[in-house]
Parts: sequence; C-alpha cells; structure tokens
Amino acid sequence: MPNPTLQSVHVNTPLTNISIAYQQSADKFVAHKVFPNVPVAKQSDRYYTYDQYDWNRSEAQLRAPGAESAGGGYRLNNTSTYYAAVNAIHKDVDDQIRANADPVLNMDRDATEYITHQLLLKRERDWATSFFQQGTWTGSTTGADIATGQLANGDWDQANSTPTVDIAVQSASIMARTGFWPNTLVLTPSVYNALKNNDDIVDRIKYTQKGIVGEDLMASVLGLDKVLVTWAVQTTSNEQAAADTMGTIVGSTGTSAQQDCFLCYAAPQPSLLKPSAGYTFVWSGYTGAQDGMRISRFRMDQLRADRVEGELAYDQQLIAADLGCYFIGIIT
Repeated sequence: MPNPTLQSVHVNTPLTNISIAYQQSADKFVAHKVFPNVPVAKQSDRYYTYDQYDWNRSEAQLRAPGAESAGGGYRLNNTSTYYAAVNAIHKDVDDQIRANADPVLNMDRDATEYITHQLLLKRERDWATSFFQQGTWTGSTTGADIATGQLANGDWDQANSTPTVDIAVQSASIMARTGFWPNTLVLTPSVYNALKNNDDIVDRIKYTQKGIVGEDLMASVLGLDKVLVTWAVQTTSNEQAAADTMGTIVGSTGTSAQQDCFLCYAAPQPSLLKPSAGYTFVWSGYTGAQDGMRISRFRMDQLRADRVEGELAYDQQLIAADLGCYFIGIIT
C-alpha cells in the first residue's frame, strides 16, 4: 500500500495553519562541515598527492661564488582516485491522493523535502562510519587513539580534569607530525554537554561577555576554528517494529561512541598544495546538480503518479590520517 494513504491526506476539519513534520534542520548535520567539499566535473578521476617529507626536508645549501645552486625536488603520487557514487531515492505522488489532499498539504513540496532529508541522513551515516571511529587516525602522541588513561587529569566529566591541556597536547602532536595545527573538533552531544560544564572550560570564559558556553565560544577557548556537535538523529527501528526508537547518527545513542570525539586539521577550502584530514568530492558536473545534489520531477503514467526523485553524488575520502586524532571513552 502506498504511503501516505487517501485517508491520511484528508481530514474532516483541517487546521490550515498547522502541519507537523519531524524534519531536522540541515544545521544539525556535520558531514558537509567537517571536511571541505571539492566540486568535480567527472564522476571519477585521479588526484595528486605530494610527499610531505620531501616538502619538509631542506635541501638548500650555501652557494660558493660561481657555483650552481643546490638542486631539490619532490615526489608526486597520481594513483589516488575518487568515485562519486550516486545515492538516490524517490517519492511518488499519486493522482488520487493529490486530488483528495486538503489545501494545507503541498504534496510536491513535502515529497521534495522528504527525499532531501533522506539523502542528508545517508551522507551523515556514511561520514560517521568512515571517520568517527577507532583505528582510523594516527596523529596523536601515540600514533593511535587516545583513551581515558592517557588524559592528563582524568575523564572530561570529572572534577579537576583538563580538556584544554589534553586537546593542546594532541594538537601539538599533529603539528609536530605534519606542520599543521588542528582547527576542528567534532563532539557527540554527551561529550559537548560534559565540556560546556567543565570547570577548565568555564573558568576560562567566565569573565567574557557571554555567560553560556556555546560551540563558537568553546572553539575560541580551545584555540580552534570550529567545534561541531553531532546533533542529527535517525530512526533506529524498522517500520514493522513494535515500538519506534531514535538515536544520534554520529556517536550512536546507546553505544560507546557517545563518549568519543574527533580532532583534526581540515583545510578551510579545497586547494592545491594544501593537505586536509579528508575531502568530500561532490560531482558538480552531474547535469542539473548543485553540490552533488539534484532533484527531478517527472511523470509516471503507468502509475498515474508524479515522481519526485533526489540524487546525491559524493565520495568522502580519507586524505591524511596523521592530521587527525580520535579520543575514545573520555567521559564516563
């Protein structure tokens, strides 16, 4: 049976100024904010990576009168590739349902917002699975994930803990390994709530004009460009479940990842000769696409319906594992 049904789009006394949809704001999603988007004309291609050690090894020498200057060079790798796979979903608007719908319902608008939301959920899940996880990042002092026992003064939700010190230590490690100071911290809601009530953070801002620790102010205290909180949620139960359940997408509710966070250097914008922990290649060359997304509406005569279809073409790529550090279990 197609959803929505005839009965669900028509009520006897509609309230034309009220309709309820649980559509999350796009601001709640972080996948498109952590790493810069790289618009690409082709769905797949190669890209160059430079050898960081060649760039940071000085070959310059004193030059004697009449002598040639010292020569140098760097290695290039052109074997790295991306493939912007197309994710797609559609929603059919049936003629009978459209004809019977009350004026308060805009079936085409609602279908467009629904499929757009579905694609954002998919992109967020893909990012969480690939990057917000253990065993991916190598920029820490140990070259591996930082656990609670490696924090200077204990878990960040405990008295006397010093998250500013812990983040600064790992930032310095990434800087020493790569030459780039981290600029982005991704927090689960649980870790964010612990940090904004942490005395180490609060004591540093209590004399500023703002009395409430928000994401921007926290970033300033930590010496970062941005702090991102993974607020976006998803339905975790299937449609036939006896009871529906919800949970956060990144750092899933009910899992140990709720206690984790991720620190990295992400290039402010894509650029030649500028590394980044990751890049998201978006297929802007796909006809009609904007930032890799395109929405189409076309007739399905055999179904006696209009189809609204959404597509989102991207490839989220790990570029430099040593530009990131992953903290595990840093709250209790």
